Amino acid sequence: MAIKYYLAVDIGASSGRHILGWMENGKLRMEEIYRFVNKLVEKNGHLCWDLEHLYNEVLEGIKKCKTLNRIPISMGIDTWGVDFVLLDEQDHILGDTVAYRDSRTKGMDQEVYKVISEKELYSRNGIQKQLFNSIYQLMAIKKEQPENLSKAKTFLMIPDYLNFRLTGVKVNEYTNATTGQLVNAETRTWDFSLLAKLGLPIDIFCELKMPKSTVGNFSQDIQQQVGFDTEVVLPATHDTGSAVLAVPADDEDYIYLSSGTWSLMGIERLIPDCSEESRLLNFTNEGGYHYRYRYLKNIMGMWMMQSLRREFKHDYSFEELYTLAGIGKYFQSVVDVNNEIFLAPKSMIGALQQYCEDTNQEKPETECELLYCVYNSLARCYERTVQEIENITNKTYNRIHVVGGGCQDRFLNHLLAERTGKEVYAGPIEGTAIGNIMAQMLKDGAYKDLPEARKNIALSFDVKLVD
Repeated sequence: MAIKYYLAVDIGASSGRHILGWMENGKLRMEEIYRFVNKLVEKNGHLCWDLEHLYNEVLEGIKKCKTLNRIPISMGIDTWGVDFVLLDEQDHILGDTVAYRDSRTKGMDQEVYKVISEKELYSRNGIQKQLFNSIYQLMAIKKEQPENLSKAKTFLMIPDYLNFRLTGVKVNEYTNATTGQLVNAETRTWDFSLLAKLGLPIDIFCELKMPKSTVGNFSQDIQQQVGFDTEVVLPATHDTGSAVLAVPADDEDYIYLSSGTWSLMGIERLIPDCSEESRLLNFTNEGGYHYRYRYLKNIMGMWMMQSLRREFKHDYSFEELYTLAGIGKYFQSVVDVNNEIFLAPKSMIGALQQYCEDTNQEKPETECELLYCVYNSLARCYERTVQEIENITNKTYNRIHVVGGGCQDRFLNHLLAERTGKEVYAGPIEGTAIGNIMAQMLKDGAYKDLPEARKNIALSFDVKLVD
């Protein structure tokens, strides 16, 4: 029987990958066939994405399937959340594709709260307040470039736009849409009355589609460029939504940590919690597969380590970084990793030192101190988040599943186990790509349901208990 291939296009803030998945002897197998660089560019005073570059790289990776003669029966794209484009009536992008790390949203929360209180806003959508959310980005456009908002005919998030370029079909995917604070948690549709209150156009939003839905097949033009046709399927297009799908668990007795540039820590729930207690603890109710809610907290994550590593004069291996961090254990200053000073600083070293100075703590000076300061601060934040989850759910969880690239960070995983007292399981590494492929396989009937898929993930990939 011919092998069925499924293609995951997984795009992050620093790179993108094309990964083929297939079943072999009852196990899911995966192979990266193409990789490309993604980065922020400064344009007209803003930090932006080069969307045309991303689109061209997506095409190049698809062409690689033809070169290898491994034609996928479907493909799916996932990216980060909140960012979007506005299209005019000719489907041209209006303005620059400004990224979430840009500062244009400063003060936009107060503009929103003139119309609706923070408390009421959370009660409607249950989404953690982060100044880069789509709602604040739209308010920034309304204030700075109202002409673009008046010309807009379509709102598409980044993966939606790439899907449109491949198929000519416009849809908004549900899990990613929820990240922007524009979807009602109860009705699970766009909150049009909220949009109207804020003076934002309501006719630019497309129908919300769930993971496993078909977008369409390649357009004729794309078929000619890549040499074949395939079905474009929606995974959970928000990368965390896909990563959570790949948690290798067959029960509900766990907390997940999707560990990468960002750390997303939480549980799955069938009913959202939009209570005032939940808001004050800064938890979010992001949409997930089959309307399962990702009840989680967004934590700064490996971004801080990545930034430090870029600033260090020596190009340390990860093993060397772990060793250096261990040497720095004597250093006791702790930072709030979610403070906005760490979001996009010109120097992460400078930001850490500034924070410690402002809070009357010893400043980290050496590489060992800087690293341990970040590691220890992250682990303490994880510990606090676990306690908050257990308090708000009135339930004790016995283990933590770490998925994504950060699951390879043995030093951080050890600190996590040490501080929480929980069993910590690390793996799989390619959580997001696996979840992307799982959605395609569920649509294809290769798995009968999510529990079966998760059991197969546990069988197929290396998952280690952290000692």
